[in-house]
Order: sequence, then structure tokens, then C-alpha cells
Amino acid sequence: MHTLIPVLFAICAAFSNAVATVLQRKAALTVPRAQGFRAGLMLDLLRRPVWLAGIVAVIGAAVCQALALATGPLTIVQPLFVLELPLTLVVASLLMHRHLPGAGWLAVAVVVAGLAVALAAASPSGGRTHVPLDRWIPALAVCAGVVVVLSLTALKRPEGRARAACLGTATAISYAVTAALMKAATHILDEQGLVAFLTAWQTYAFAVTGVCALFLLENAMQAGPLVASQPALTLGDALVSLALGILLYEETVRSGWWLVPQLFGVALIAAGVLALSRIPFTRSLVAPDEEQEPVAAP
Repeated sequence: MHTLIPVLFAICAAFSNAVATVLQRKAALTVPRAQGFRAGLMLDLLRRPVWLAGIVAVIGAAVCQALALATGPLTIVQPLFVLELPLTLVVASLLMHRHLPGAGWLAVAVVVAGLAVALAAASPSGGRTHVPLDRWIPALAVCAGVVVVLSLTALKRPEGRARAACLGTATAISYAVTAALMKAATHILDEQGLVAFLTAWQTYAFAVTGVCALFLLENAMQAGPLVASQPALTLGDALVSLALGILLYEETVRSGWWLVPQLFGVALIAAGVLALSRIPFTRSLVAPDEEQEPVAAP
């Protein structure tokens, strides 16, 4: 029961994020595009009711994620966000009144099965609730450096899959760091109270990284098809979160022969995601107007 609670909250968060992704994708395709990062992008999106509805879903996902991280290990909660990709396609099929083909449903099933196998074999557990500053500094520095490199690489690429994948990966790292900081902040709130929470640097750090992640996500959605950015986002988030959970929070996963089913589960996830990205109908399903002429930036 103790493990079931964070799992349920994490699944609810993944579903809310899937709804948010589809709504934000629809909104992002209606605003002017630019070759570089455009500060006015957020102002344009604020005028779109669909985008605002997506933000409400993001807030709901954040609340569920915070509750999941407060009650369970980072290595359990964040890998469950791999479900965002299949859930995004299912939500898109419902909202856009389209039908996901049989191959798509099979790929969704493979992703879900792979996640179940990997988590069951890894059986993440344990971990500390407080991380000393000397562990945060190198972890944050490395993650920030990689995000900057990926962002600069994306700026040098034309719009398309490569640019979307770079920005999707940068977003994934940002979300993983946000989750790690959020976990620390929620434990401070639970154990030390509201005053300590409001004065803790982790609280403001996760807020800043969360905003940065959202900004990168919006640009990733404009940079190319959703099937290019979303796999990088979901898989990257899970892998980076797994590393942060082990390195920062001293969470443990089973080793030895258990690595075999873990790797098999990861292989299933990768195969399912790759299959989803190769289905021609998936592109029109999640972005039916992507073939249209893009709106010119003023």
C-alpha cells in the first residue's frame, strides 16, 4: 500500500501532463515561429484559451507529482512519466476524434509492459530525505551545462526532428532536476513547516528550473513534430531522474541477475517508443496541421 500511493499519484500526474502536452501543442502551432528563442512566445500563448487550459493541467500534474515525490522514491515516481507518451497519443486521439491504428496500440502496450518489467525488476527503494549541498552543486552544474549545450546545438539546427529532439532532451533534464529539487522541498515542508519551506533555496530553485523547463518545452513543440520531442522528453526524464535518485538520494535498485530483466524492460520501452515515432499516422494524429505553412514571426 505504501508503494501504491506514489504510483497512483505519479500516474495521475502523467495523465495530466499528457492532456497538457496535447493542448499546449495545439496552441504552440497557432503562434508565430522564429529561428531562435523568442521571448514574446509566452505572451502570444497567454492569449490562447487552449494553452491556458493546458497550464491548468500542468498545475494539476505538479500537485500530483509533489504528492508522489513526498511519499515515494524519485526512482519510482519519475520513470512512471514514461507513460506520458502513450497517454499523450491516446488523449490526442480522443480530443481530435481520430483513431490510433492497431500498430500504435501495440506499441503503447509494449511501452507499458516494458515499464512494468523494468520497475518490477529494479524494485527501487530506500533513500534519504535530505541531500547535502556538496552533492547538489556538482549535480546541478553538470545538468545545467548539458542543458546549455543542447540548447545552443538546437539553435544551430533548422526546424525539424533534430532541433525538437535536442530541445526535448534539454527539457527532460530540466524536468528531472525540477523533480529532484521538488522532492527536497516537499520533505522540508512536511518535516519543518511552511516557514522553512518558504525560506529554503530548494523551493525557489525548483520553481526556476520548472519555468525554464516549461519555456524549453514550448520551444521544443514549435521546433518539430511531437513524436520527435516527446520520446526524448519522456525517456530522458526517466533516465536522468534514475541517476539523480541514486546519486543524490542514495536510492537503490536491484543489481546482479536482476539487471537482465531491467535491461529487457528498457529495451521494450525503447522499441515501443521507436515504433510509435515511425507510425506515419501518429504524426497527423498529434499534429494534424503540421503540414500547413507556418505562421511568420513579425
